[in-house]
Amino acid sequence: MLLTNGGGLGEHERCRNLSTQFGVHISPSQYCQAHTILKSFSPKYSNTPVLVLGGQLDKVRQVANAYGYHKAYTTLDVLAWNPSVWPFHTLSEAERQVVQPVDFFKTPISAIFVYHDPRNWALDVQIACDVIQSAGIIGGPYQPLDKQKDPVKLVFCNPDLVWRSDFNRPRIGQGAFKQAFQAVFKALTGSEYPHVQFGKPTEATYEFAEDMLRARIKELYPENTSSILRPVYMIADNPESDIAGAEAVGWPSILVKTGVYDPSQGPPSHLPTYLAEDVEEAVNWAIQRELKRTSSIQSA
Repeated sequence: MLLTNGGGLGEHERCRNLSTQFGVHISPSQYCQAHTILKSFSPKYSNTPVLVLGGQLDKVRQVANAYGYHKAYTTLDVLAWNPSVWPFHTLSEAERQVVQPVDFFKTPISAIFVYHDPRNWALDVQIACDVIQSAGIIGGPYQPLDKQKDPVKLVFCNPDLVWRSDFNRPRIGQGAFKQAFQAVFKALTGSEYPHVQFGKPTEATYEFAEDMLRARIKELYPENTSSILRPVYMIADNPESDIAGAEAVGWPSILVKTGVYDPSQGPPSHLPTYLAEDVEEAVNWAIQRELKRTSSIQSA
């Protein structure tokens, strides 16, 4: 199973891309990305206006719609409705083609979901602050948070401060955007805004992944009625998210040297069960470890 803090596309599209890249079929039931867990909340927000942030153009809106969020809007929609909301960005032709017409003064936003890394931090921070401070009505009068009956829910899907790209140094990610938003919001109001955090290393994400693993096992082996998963091995490249999360839920962890972790910078912040050069070595080590463990159990 693939458990990633990435996102921005639907699981079916991502799995098609990965299957082509690896030459091995990968099913959506094997793939859990940062925002997959939001499927669980779609019944509550199925017909309630929400703001979805991140990704290219309206890609995350498409993902949200597929999850069952039928009234998902983007900050580009807001800017098309009223360009004065953020006068420092003019919509491109590509952006104009994907916006949805809506009167946000009559459309209360009940929640903000940060699906993926925002492309325009300034625009998204400004509009998120507007939504929260005006109890969901963009352009409405600001209301003190302690006077709001139903404060806007704020959800981040990926806490990673940095991630690995083709560049020779890690790049800042959604975790950095969260820090930027909270710093601005605190400067405006005096305190940070309460939020829900998903993604590795949060316990909720690992529990959701375990549920997916059980469902996958049931899919492959219908006759298997056991709900026991242990042990589950985590093979990953980020000590702060992957290894920390695995440690918290009791999964043996294997840290590889082919991603975020840089051995030249010293020991990892969270120590793995095993340190491997790459994924191949990690998989082989886990298999050999389990063979030895099961052999010792059978001979006992």
